[in-house]
Amino acid sequence: MRNRIMGLFAISAITTFTLAGCKDTPASNAPVTGNGTNAVSTSSRPVAAENGNPVTGNEILVGEYASLTGDTATFGKGTHNGIQMAIDEANDAGGISGKKIRLLTEDDASKPEQAQTVVTKLCADDKVAVVLGEVASTRSIRGASICQKYGVPMISPSSTNPEVTKGGDCIFRVCFTDDFQAAVAAHYAWDAGWKTAAIFKDIKSDYAKGFAENFSAEYTKLGGKITGEQSYQGSDTDFKAQLNTLKGQDPSCVMVPGYYSEMGTIARQAKEIGLKVPLLGGDGWDSPQLIPGAGTALEDCVFTDHYFSTELKDKGIEDFVAGFTKKYGAAPDALAALGYDAAKLMIDALKRAKTLDGKGIRAAIAETKDFAGVSGTITIDANGNARKSALVMQIKGKDFKVIKSYTPEQIGK
Repeated sequence: MRNRIMGLFAISAITTFTLAGCKDTPASNAPVTGNGTNAVSTSSRPVAAENGNPVTGNEILVGEYASLTGDTATFGKGTHNGIQMAIDEANDAGGISGKKIRLLTEDDASKPEQAQTVVTKLCADDKVAVVLGEVASTRSIRGASICQKYGVPMISPSSTNPEVTKGGDCIFRVCFTDDFQAAVAAHYAWDAGWKTAAIFKDIKSDYAKGFAENFSAEYTKLGGKITGEQSYQGSDTDFKAQLNTLKGQDPSCVMVPGYYSEMGTIARQAKEIGLKVPLLGGDGWDSPQLIPGAGTALEDCVFTDHYFSTELKDKGIEDFVAGFTKKYGAAPDALAALGYDAAKLMIDALKRAKTLDGKGIRAAIAETKDFAGVSGTITIDANGNARKSALVMQIKGKDFKVIKSYTPEQIGK
């Protein structure tokens, strides 16, 4: 979380996003608010408070917080484009019971503290009905605490740390979780014959720390051995000392569950010091900037990613790809697909909700079952998570090739 369209059975081509997201201003009409009464939890997660504000006006305000600038800007821009497309389609079709959806997008600049600030604005000042975001788990955890406080349902398109949805009964996601994708990475490494692995993680990233922990647990359970672990911070630029230490431990592979923004430098420096074993990663690698940043240093390396394919001959996927390409001038990647699915699932819930307040919308989202998304079929479980399959991608030249897929059942999740 490169631009490319992922395929389940075939090679996928890399494309690039060229358009940035836009930031709307609040409507003059009174919005549908994200608050109701007598919230009921669908699980053991904390229950949100409600203030009982009535529904008024002819617009439904939806908030989005995204990294439109900063270290993970390609994540935010692609996701935003997917969200905007879904909302435009809904409005063109007449909206929700005659009400149009108005998207208010806030840039958190890829900073957790800014995410908390802008989500507070969306919930407390703009009084949005739903919040969509974020991509990075550290920022989603910050935003989730605010949404839960105000009783505003939140749907993350692609934050995979399990802690995100533990924030309360208002918090949901349409992607798999890190315990699952880390287990997929562990199974792939073991299946590939890599019996020893080292770990190199961003010590400041909830995403990286959770991924590393889950990978280590699953990998050792399968019989693998962790030879050592080193850490860095996302702002670092020199990784050679840690990489040399890992090299000396002679692993078969190195798990680097980071973001694309540092992977290029890490891969180049690993090559420079003679660390020749494959690097493994997660969906945080998925960006149009990954290969340009790494050059040939990531050749044959692999990462887990979300299930999004143009090779499945599904009309919904084909329509999405055609529509997205026409609208934005570039083909969508997995992040755009997940943004689209988060907004489409929200729209479906708004249509089914018995009341357009926090309680009604939250209940409708929680009841989602077998929703046909472009990133896979989505059923929301009691913890607000989506059970979905994952792909393993291999970097070949300028392309990402799908080399394997795993279902939750295949790895016992």
